[in-house]
Amino acid sequence: MYLLLRFCLSVVFHIKYHIRVLNKDKIPKLKGGYIIACNHQSNLDPPMVAAVVRGKFSFMAKEELFHKHWFITFVIKHCGAFPVVRGAGDDAPIRSSVEAIQKNRILVIFPEGTRSKDGVIGRMKSGVVLIASQANAPVLPVCIRYIPYKKKKRVVIDFGDMIPTEDIRIDENDRKSMRNSAKRIGSAITELQKELYAETGDPVPTRDKLPAKEESAEGADE
Repeated sequence: MYLLLRFCLSVVFHIKYHIRVLNKDKIPKLKGGYIIACNHQSNLDPPMVAAVVRGKFSFMAKEELFHKHWFITFVIKHCGAFPVVRGAGDDAPIRSSVEAIQKNRILVIFPEGTRSKDGVIGRMKSGVVLIASQANAPVLPVCIRYIPYKKKKRVVIDFGDMIPTEDIRIDENDRKSMRNSAKRIGSAITELQKELYAETGDPVPTRDKLPAKEESAEGADE
């Protein structure tokens, strides 16, 4: 069921969004056991990643999505999603993430913790480095850009160099080491975003100024 759903989603997404991949050679040949850390602009981000990377995925999804519609629930469950209750304050998402990686799955995580409506990459949360450290897993930085095209959107996905576990290893009792490791991942994603915008000659979005032709990726959810 998983492979069938993934294949169908991949075909549909490639046709509808004309997905283009930069640095495809940096996608590891590993079937699983690592983390994909990606910027977050749309609810479509997880299937966008799954459309171009082979393997079995797991990803966190807000608990409300599991009660939104039976079809949505069916799809995300069979695509490896597990629920996260915002504000619950427990470590269940961390445990579930580590378990998924240990089962040789690819964990797709969005370290900003929430979608960016203006394209600006936010501060990285510490969860990604906690998971990487506990699972002894490397992290693959990824950046997605949604580009308006004839009242539709085209998608470009850029892949960076895999960050080895030893480069982001942390002391869980040392907040500074956690911040530094999270920044290491954030910097890698930010560099990929610069590459994506440099390709078209557009300025990278900032809080003060956004590219005139760039609209919020929020529309990609529709």
